[in-house]
Amino acid sequence: MTLPASIRITDVGPRDGLQNESTVVSTGSKVQLVDRLQHAGVAGVEVSAFVRPDRVPQLADATEVFEGIERVDGVVRSALVPNERGWEAAREAGVDKIAVFTSASERFSMANINCSIAESLERFMPVVQGARVDSIPVRAYVSCAVACPYHGPVEPSIVVEVVSSLLELGVDEIDLGDTIGAATPADIERLLEACSTVIVPGDLTLHLHDTGRGALACCVHAMHLGVRSFDASCGGLGGCPFAPGASGNLATEDLIRCCSVLGVETGVDLEAIHEASTGIESELGRGPASVTGRALAAQS
Repeated sequence: MTLPASIRITDVGPRDGLQNESTVVSTGSKVQLVDRLQHAGVAGVEVSAFVRPDRVPQLADATEVFEGIERVDGVVRSALVPNERGWEAAREAGVDKIAVFTSASERFSMANINCSIAESLERFMPVVQGARVDSIPVRAYVSCAVACPYHGPVEPSIVVEVVSSLLELGVDEIDLGDTIGAATPADIERLLEACSTVIVPGDLTLHLHDTGRGALACCVHAMHLGVRSFDASCGGLGGCPFAPGASGNLATEDLIRCCSVLGVETGVDLEAIHEASTGIESELGRGPASVTGRALAAQS
């Protein structure tokens, strides 16, 4: 097993990070955050979500954020959409990519989106079809790919079934999420081995939360096994409102620093990411959450 020469990082802080904050960040601050991340060199930014404002008030200004951000060449600006109505709004806003979401856990699916896994697939089938007509790539999140907050470990075979269904629907990208940050490197290996029957690791993205501080170890092991695409969140922002106790995503700064030590190229400027994180942390009224962020703050 060898490490890759480079990996692709999508920063999900503006969406997955801010949706879990009690503070509603101003539209201007969100625009500034997205633009800083774009100029830092990340491959993609998940800008917002076109969801019901009564469900996720933190992201009620998705259209205004997309209107305000720059369009930096080479950066993919995506948004989460739950249904056809969300897709129509996202298309009007000029997204580069959309994301739909389901789960490998029936209980989590009911808690998160109030429907079964099968119903979730049926719900976003027309979204995928509409996006394909407009040549907009579709990412599909599979939450609880390792464990569920309500019933514990999830069998990899169930994840494979969900991934197979998504591929049959015609999605362009599969993103496997360790929603509660419970994964170990051995869990990731079992998951990737099972999924390799329907999709190779190099075509997968991993979305890891860092509840148990094992996300970096899982990332490195996944790189050895062929994964080349990872989600991370500036400053480690995030969590999940439907997963009690789940901490934030893997911090973008920590992933960049780890890759630098290993000689894996990310194309992302660490200082620029730190500046973006510091700005949004100030807006939220707290200090650095990531290990690397704290170290950089201490040096300044």
